[in-house]
Amino acid sequence: MAVLEPIAEKDLPLTRDLDLLAELLADTIREQAGVLTSDQIESIRDMAVRYVREHDAAAGQALSRTLSSLELPATISLVRAFSYFSHLSNIAEDLHHNRRRRAHKMMGSAAQRGSLAAAIADLTAKGHKPAEMLALLNETLIAPVMTAHPTEVKRKTILDCHRALAELLTERDRVQMTPEEQKANQDALERVMQTLWQTREIRTFKLKVQDEIENGSTYFRNTFLHEIPRLYVDLEDRLAELSGQQVELPNFIHVGSWIGGDRDGNPFVTADVLRYAVSRQAGVVLDYYYQQCQKLENELSMSARLVQVDQSLQALAESATDDVARKGGEPYRLAMSAIRARVFATAAKIGTFHHTLHDVAHAPAYELPQELAADLAVVANSLKAHGAAKIAAGRLRRLQRAVSVFGFHMAPIDMRQHSGMHEKVISELFNRAGLEDYQSLDEHSRRVVLLRELASPRPLICPYDVEYSEDVQKELNILKAAAEIQAQYGEEVLPNYIISNCDSVSDILEVAVLLNDVGLVSLAPQIRSKVNIIPLFETIPDLRGSDTIMTELFSIAQWRQLLACRDGVQEVMLGYSDSNKDGGYLTSNWELYKAELKLVDVFNKFGFKMRLFHGRGGTVGRGGGPAYDAILAQPVGSVNGQIRITEQGEVIAAKYADREVGRRNLEILVAATLEASFAKWEEGVDPQPRRDLMEKLSVRAYQAYRDLVYATPDFVTYFREATPIGEIPNLNIGSRPSARKATNSIADLRAIPWVFSWSQCRLMLPGWYGFGTAIAEYLKDSGEEGLKTLRHLYQTWPFFTSSISNMEMVLAKSDIAIAARYSELVNDQQLAQRIFGRIKDEWQRAVDAVLAITEHNELLGDNPMLARSLANRLPYLDPLNHLQVELLKRMRSGDESEDVAHAVHLTINGIAAGLRNSG
Repeated sequence: MAVLEPIAEKDLPLTRDLDLLAELLADTIREQAGVLTSDQIESIRDMAVRYVREHDAAAGQALSRTLSSLELPATISLVRAFSYFSHLSNIAEDLHHNRRRRAHKMMGSAAQRGSLAAAIADLTAKGHKPAEMLALLNETLIAPVMTAHPTEVKRKTILDCHRALAELLTERDRVQMTPEEQKANQDALERVMQTLWQTREIRTFKLKVQDEIENGSTYFRNTFLHEIPRLYVDLEDRLAELSGQQVELPNFIHVGSWIGGDRDGNPFVTADVLRYAVSRQAGVVLDYYYQQCQKLENELSMSARLVQVDQSLQALAESATDDVARKGGEPYRLAMSAIRARVFATAAKIGTFHHTLHDVAHAPAYELPQELAADLAVVANSLKAHGAAKIAAGRLRRLQRAVSVFGFHMAPIDMRQHSGMHEKVISELFNRAGLEDYQSLDEHSRRVVLLRELASPRPLICPYDVEYSEDVQKELNILKAAAEIQAQYGEEVLPNYIISNCDSVSDILEVAVLLNDVGLVSLAPQIRSKVNIIPLFETIPDLRGSDTIMTELFSIAQWRQLLACRDGVQEVMLGYSDSNKDGGYLTSNWELYKAELKLVDVFNKFGFKMRLFHGRGGTVGRGGGPAYDAILAQPVGSVNGQIRITEQGEVIAAKYADREVGRRNLEILVAATLEASFAKWEEGVDPQPRRDLMEKLSVRAYQAYRDLVYATPDFVTYFREATPIGEIPNLNIGSRPSARKATNSIADLRAIPWVFSWSQCRLMLPGWYGFGTAIAEYLKDSGEEGLKTLRHLYQTWPFFTSSISNMEMVLAKSDIAIAARYSELVNDQQLAQRIFGRIKDEWQRAVDAVLAITEHNELLGDNPMLARSLANRLPYLDPLNHLQVELLKRMRSGDESEDVAHAVHLTINGIAAGLRNSG
């Protein structure tokens, strides 16, 4: 890792916060666990700091001996203490990022890279006019999509405590406090820290989908409902200032969700769960509207004696029935009272609540969000027309935008299912209807019969009492529920249907036929499509065949007719996780890039607009990494204002738990999409040589990766014994199983636990394996000229730059010495030494290659902020790994006590927190 410079003055507040939190934690441990335990933890902390930061070998040896000899109660206290410091470091660093952004703004510094201001300034400098940006935004859709993929190990209760700590630290930073106020703040910090220490970190129950729905809603309540309207207002005002005219942007930012609609591998997502997800989301967003209406009711105190109002406002005020006498003569208050009463009635009709709203007088419910928007517009227009435009531009303007964006559904929910299940359903429906033996048909014949059914007015699902198998009936119930939900909430609530493992045109047509039977798609008597049907290409073969499938699909006249109903937009999802598990980091990235290039050509040929949905996980091994650089690294022509990106696991909390950090991450998505959409091909640059080189590197990296993971005898045994993969499913971090099938195959294991397990043992293997061999063999043939070429690509090609930078981050978080300790867990040590020896050699080749290409002396040589962050964490993170190894040895030797299992799970929690993007 990079050698750290002395702490800069600008970073002293971060050091102050870290010291304060460490002191609070130490005091709490001393009080709660006793002086002996506290002193022992402090001694181990001191050894770890000297070993990690000062490279003190003697301290390292003493640390290893001490950790190996700890009794279980002391082990648990130590694990909890060190885990908490990782969490506390995250809080302090997020606050410091906020602090530095504010400092730059107050000093009038140049706009920060990735901000809206910087993006607009950059585009303006390149000659793009505000009218061009507005034209693009009118055709834009940007959507971070939250999934329930299980790598978030923190409970909501713990997250709430973290938020409380962050708010108290922010208060210390921004408010000049009296001694009494400072003491009150200190007391509050101590109370939260004590609550944390006395709160169970790990769930004792298996999460249900309903729990995941509730957890996902938290980010809307805390961040999205507040910050997305503010972002629109900011962008409108910036563009208005540039263009010299009023700007009203369309709704192009939508935060989506898979929670409650993703059935792929999750048997617990049912029709009732889907209904619950929608009604619970409605409850959350209508609760927010209710609160905002209440605040506006208090704020809009203008008297009829002093102001005039529009006739429509007066009529709205006269419709109020709640507390009319007290508010008489205050027409705006009465108008907001009338709106609030109708919001309440709407919430009671379509929402699900975990508390009771304050009841108001009876009023008719709104049938559509547009009706609520119209009433709010009446209030806003009257204010603007009668000398109160500034008032209308505050909370009311933001509420209007919120209603426009979130409607009554809050977040569009994607439905997703595996193509194999669709085939099963179609086969059974055909069988019960006395039609062809669908499973025996070839691809061409399947297309013929599916298009026939798509055009037929006869229902394929029998309306009479025909018994279908349990799985098929469950799928049919969900499809029927989807149609009912759309009828009640509008098409925006369930706009997308994703087909996992899509490898043929018939996989797509099967879904169209099923949706046709419930009225969401039809060719006759009229052409209609209320849902985007989205193929997901996720394995290497799927990515390579994606352009062929889309060409054949677009060649079908009926499909072109359906797309015309969707404004000519076809969405395609690209799976980073399975392609990486299938072919390794470098090959996955390159095959995704090539697939996008080919898809751009196909869409241009047929004249359709392409929207790419990037299935990026949190860790680099699943497509993660900085979103700004990732979007800019996309092939030119593949963005064009249309992009969706998955957000999942602990990365959701890292990006969106804090409101300011959340706003920054939303800005990054918008700024990067704007810049990528205006990007042009480099003039005078022939892309073919670099593509040929990448193809050569990819082929060799693929061979190296496949040779280890799929061709090495007993590699699965090594993986299962040298990582905590066996313990992760019992961690209660998600509702769905960790594998698609109950087999011992890597292919059947989900990509999430695959990557999560490698991060726990500090190898991060999916994020780099194969790259070192590919580069070493290339340089063996090409020598110094080859190295110059690679360095040039790193400096000039965003795709290559992003790929190398992400790998450098992963390698910096890995630790081969710690990984060696995990290899000791393998029963067959000859096997362990053989496989780990290969991994170690490849790790060194990868490190050497990255340093040679980047010309850095140490990993993270150009990223001192991340280097310092890791330096703060490693003294706490490394001992957790050592303790996890000792606990796994104990557990696997037969000690299956609840305390040992709990301690193992605590180490998993702490390591995930310290690495921060582990899944």
